[in-house]
Amino acid sequence: MAVRVRMGQALTRTVAAAALLAALGPAGAALAEDAATRPAIRTNRWQEDWSALANPALRTAAFDPIKYIPLRPGAPQSYVSFGMTLRERFESLDAASFGIGGTRPDSHLLQRLQIHADAHLDAHWQLFVQFEDDRAFGKAAITAVDQDPLDLRLAFLAYVNATEQGTFKARVGRQDFDFDLQRFVSSRDGPNVRQSFDAIWGDWETGPWRFIGFVSQPVQYNLLHPFDDMSNGRVLFHTFRVERQVLGSNELSSYYSYYQRDNARFLDAGGTEQRHVLDIRFAGKLAGFDWDLEAMGQAGSVGSKQIRAWGAGARAGYTFADVAGQPRIGLQVDGASGDRHPGDGRIETFNPLFPNGYYFTLAGFTGYTNLVHVKPSLTVKPMADLSVMAAMGLQWRATTADAIYVQPNVAVAGTAGQGSPWSGVYAQLRADYRFNANLTGAFEAVHYQIGDTLRRAGGHDSDYIGIELKYAL
Repeated sequence: MAVRVRMGQALTRTVAAAALLAALGPAGAALAEDAATRPAIRTNRWQEDWSALANPALRTAAFDPIKYIPLRPGAPQSYVSFGMTLRERFESLDAASFGIGGTRPDSHLLQRLQIHADAHLDAHWQLFVQFEDDRAFGKAAITAVDQDPLDLRLAFLAYVNATEQGTFKARVGRQDFDFDLQRFVSSRDGPNVRQSFDAIWGDWETGPWRFIGFVSQPVQYNLLHPFDDMSNGRVLFHTFRVERQVLGSNELSSYYSYYQRDNARFLDAGGTEQRHVLDIRFAGKLAGFDWDLEAMGQAGSVGSKQIRAWGAGARAGYTFADVAGQPRIGLQVDGASGDRHPGDGRIETFNPLFPNGYYFTLAGFTGYTNLVHVKPSLTVKPMADLSVMAAMGLQWRATTADAIYVQPNVAVAGTAGQGSPWSGVYAQLRADYRFNANLTGAFEAVHYQIGDTLRRAGGHDSDYIGIELKYAL
């Protein structure tokens, strides 16, 4: 009875949130505004530039008075902007880890509320502060990626200086990073609690080149009390990255990272984890084709054992731009190493570092470790603001000596050294709809049919349904 009451409350909150967001949507006049002159709302809110609203003719939306507050007359780039993002997601999941380990069906509501202040002191200096409150209503097992009461998510000082030679950028403070498709370095937008880093960041852009370097410690989230998050001194993540535009606007990039974690635990190793990471990526578009290819090698040690691990991913597709609905046929292929010979003094289990929960599906059934993954897909746009994707993912293990892993890199009990390479197959249906410039919605359904290895370990086929509304101003 208590579970039914909690779920009734969760559904009521979802419906109420939907009604509130619809009521707050901008008027029809705002929808007709020129997107080329008005700024677009972005996932990383600190990247927005509202100085265009120095032109009074563009201040037509309901909340424009707080989106642009000038600091000095005659200085349009000196202003303060306030904003918020509210995300409500209802999820229903048969069971985490396919029901292995006693997990049971779970339906819950995830709520993320972000409020920020963005001060541009002039053309060079920016001070950005964002607070975040994350709640998990009715969730059976709440972890640090599900819930984090009101806390400081971002707080940094940024400097930008553009000259004829190039553009220099720097940030100091609590910030977030996301590279490329966010396979391995992301701001973790999929789960409820996003990932932040306490870092010093530097960036130099000149012509087709871009050079990035940072030193950082990820934020350690504590899910019980407000303002109890802290910089995690037990984990270090430092990076130097080079990007180059080639063959037009296509991008070739590579980066080296040093990753260190105290008290790391793997199936065949334990102790201080030190990884030297080398990543290379090539992505672009040409005549209807698009592609994103990335490979990563890892070396180092975990305790007394040497690391030799790898991961790679490829997404490619072709869009029929002249056909109704602009269908895109896509193929995704991913692979990551597992530990082939336990007890041999070498650890080959790939560490996906800071992956994005969106990359495979939102269901969390797939981790980027000891994996071979093939996923054909079809995406269509029945309307300008609606995108629908249907896909099927086939999964194997790279080696049966290591476990099957779920997100982010959690070994499923009873699978290491057991069974066959086949893990299972899943079907995914996802729809994304943009109601207007401020309100978006999404629906995702996943059915995972497990292989014999998971079934013998006590697992069962699993289903996931997620319904999301996000309002931003």
